[in-house]
Amino acid sequence: MVTLNQRACALVFFIFILTSAIAQEVEDESEFDYRKGSKKGPSKWGDIKREWEKCKNGNMQSPIDLSNKRVKVVKSLGQLKNKYKPSIAIIKNRGHDISVKWEEDAGSIEINGTEYLLQQAHWHSPSEHTLNGRSYDLEVHLVHQSSNPNAKYPIAVVGFFYKIGRPDSFLSKLTRKIKALNEKKEIKAGIINPRWIKNGGMKYYRYIGSLTVPPCTEGVIWNINKKIGTVSGKQVKLLRSAVHDSAEKNARPIQPHNGRHVVLYDPNPTHTLN
Repeated sequence: MVTLNQRACALVFFIFILTSAIAQEVEDESEFDYRKGSKKGPSKWGDIKREWEKCKNGNMQSPIDLSNKRVKVVKSLGQLKNKYKPSIAIIKNRGHDISVKWEEDAGSIEINGTEYLLQQAHWHSPSEHTLNGRSYDLEVHLVHQSSNPNAKYPIAVVGFFYKIGRPDSFLSKLTRKIKALNEKKEIKAGIINPRWIKNGGMKYYRYIGSLTVPPCTEGVIWNINKKIGTVSGKQVKLLRSAVHDSAEKNARPIQPHNGRHVVLYDPNPTHTLN
């Protein structure tokens, strides 16, 4: 039987994990931007603050191009399963992106025996990662924090690509609230189920990289779904118009691959990638 004290300790632990994960990504949008040639643009991020040095001298930076010639197809990783559950969330306009932040336990994923608790989701347009040099219209990132403080890789991100087509059902549920952000920096969103973010694909790319915004922290396990979802042009425009002008196109440029190991999980692998 779980005691009241045990529940309290579990809640405090979750809040600690949530706070530490959020602290890893910069919340102050005035500190950097995405404009090419800007003094606060991507090529200058590593010079703005000492703690952002990884943005210029790290050797495992993200995003990267997921090129077929660098990818090894495997079936040993297994399907990326989650234990997501509906939870109270807020929607935030962080200036450089729109994010959904879960304020209570929204579930987790498990990678190599380590549990990663879901913290928040946010969007980049155009996509940050590319497939064989191709960029897509939108990319969503689900950011997770390890429940093990000694984990080798403390952060795990699950990403999905979208191209223009039918509206994305998850964004459709959030449209009214995102529009309301024109007047506020954040609003209460009630219960949001992370399982609403889906596209049904089982194949995914995995590599070790970094956060794609300052401080560009490395040691992030990236899991990018291979299947391409769809989003309407109006939905992309909504996300772009809600953020600041310097972040309407909020994709960090592709970073050097540096010989990193990239694998593609495929339950039924063939000899060719397509």
